[in-house]
Amino acid sequence: MSETSAIVLQARMGSVRLPGKTLAPIEGRTILAHCIERLRYRSGLRVIVATTTSSDDDVLASEARRLAAPVIRGSVADVLSRFILAADTFNLQTIVRATADNPAVDMDAPRRTLDLLERTGAGHVVEHGLPHGAAVEAMSCDALRAAGAEATDAGDREHVTTFLKRDRRFVALDALAPAAVRRPELRLTVDTPEDLEFLRRVYAFARADAGPAPLSELIAAATLVFEIEGGASVTGRR
Repeated sequence: MSETSAIVLQARMGSVRLPGKTLAPIEGRTILAHCIERLRYRSGLRVIVATTTSSDDDVLASEARRLAAPVIRGSVADVLSRFILAADTFNLQTIVRATADNPAVDMDAPRRTLDLLERTGAGHVVEHGLPHGAAVEAMSCDALRAAGAEATDAGDREHVTTFLKRDRRFVALDALAPAAVRRPELRLTVDTPEDLEFLRRVYAFARADAGPAPLSELIAAATLVFEIEGGASVTGRR
């Protein structure tokens, strides 16, 4: 992959429902570590951690550097500006956006979405059908900067790509995830204490022999957790 492409992983400690979740441990490693490892593993891309200038995120920046991930720091609320800062700092032409509450992110998704973006010349690509918490988004930095210049709604600034997907001046493509990992009803993200405990149980059943467990193995482990515990919904909640 080109040095002008990178994965930008947005992360902060200030979650309302589960403060500090980004550094919560799963199988002896922080969620941030799982995210960085999985995003790097097959993509061939740098993972840049985009956090905030808040002192609460100093510890997160230290963990990212321990994991050999470059860090940029910007606005707490204006996440879009953090991505533009990453693009400008590292002279990027394309970005894959990921979030640091997804320790089961699909390792193959960055390459799939970025390849489609580059083949089509689209401004934005996202896959549908993956478990909640397994997808990423690819975008051109030209489109990102244009959105940054135009978007004024606080929601668009916070959620980064909503303006790109909504405004018809941009070409936004929806792709279908591969059938083997197409489980949109399955929840593999961490927003709450219940989510965290569920992912810990999933990971306990999905120890890979070498390298991080593929998403298909995590899906199989989640199914096993449901079968063993009985009564759990497919979302991982009772």
